[in-house]
Amino acid sequence: MNKPSTTADDILACARSLIVTGGYNGFSYADIAEAVGIRKASIHHHFPAKVDLVKTLVVRYREAAEEGLGNLEHGVAGPLDQLRAYVQYWKSCIGDASAPFCVCALLASELPILPDDVAVEIRAYFRFLSGWLTSVLERGVRQGTVALTHPPRTEAEAFMATVHGAMLSARAYGDAAMFGTIMDPQLERMAAKN
Repeated sequence: MNKPSTTADDILACARSLIVTGGYNGFSYADIAEAVGIRKASIHHHFPAKVDLVKTLVVRYREAAEEGLGNLEHGVAGPLDQLRAYVQYWKSCIGDASAPFCVCALLASELPILPDDVAVEIRAYFRFLSGWLTSVLERGVRQGTVALTHPPRTEAEAFMATVHGAMLSARAYGDAAMFGTIMDPQLERMAAKN
């Protein structure tokens, strides 16, 4: 059951949307206030500074990813199918524009200008995702369903970079299908040939 939306949740959802379209410096509290229909003082009540807002957003984003990928591990049979489901999730999000870009990937491109508190959380997200992908690939190799050219950790980093690069290409071309055009061969390459 979904919990009812709160003002803080509305602020975070708006900030996420604004970050995806314009980056960290591409929005202000005034933009959020106008979009959500509240006063800037209300935003400051929930998030005293922009760093607090974006840090909270990134932490929740990682927590949601941890939950989603945990559910994926319990609901999808094999490692290769888990990778396919992960890619399918992003195909759907990019296709329907519900989440056209990974917030952490976008913010990672801005690391040199971000506050340290935000940068720490972005790095934590990348470490988490890399760890999850590594464990999936290791299981796939043990089960004989995944074939790798390089060690699982290296392949996980390459896969993660390819996912984020495919998002960027889809955005650059204005073509959501570009994501699948790039990612489908990556999945095929990893499938063990029996």
